[in-house]
Amino acid sequence: MRCSGSRSWNCAIRTKDNSHMKKPAVYIDGQEGTTGLRIRQMLAGREDVEVLLIPPEHRRDRRARAEFLNRADLCVLCLPDDAAAEALALLENPQTKVIDTSTAHRVHSEWVYGLPEISPAHKEQIRRTQRVANCGCYPVGFILAVRP
Repeated sequence: MRCSGSRSWNCAIRTKDNSHMKKPAVYIDGQEGTTGLRIRQMLAGREDVEVLLIPPEHRRDRRARAEFLNRADLCVLCLPDDAAAEALALLENPQTKVIDTSTAHRVHSEWVYGLPEISPAHKEQIRRTQRVANCGCYPVGFILAVRP
């Protein structure tokens, strides 16, 4: 990641070789928490994505967070329910895909439940939607156990 501009949190997305082909930019809102740290670790070695990292001193700055949320191609919300809803209110870019790891949107009609194993049609829904509610571990165990 490269940061530039008048604000210290203005970050430009670039590829490793500075080519015009842009890697998908991923922003983890809540990158310092348990889930966010784990996702960062999983993405750390990948060459095919650009992870946008907000400086720690700007984590609670709404303007800085809004900048990162709207710059990302994919935003992963690793926040408590209320904070996830607040983060979503900062998002204005209709192209940004969001995965919410909280329970805030799991039963919301405009969000797709993030379990592609439910069916091929459901997997396609996840691929096409901009809003995915990450499934919880207990429901996944049950759904996969009872699903034919």
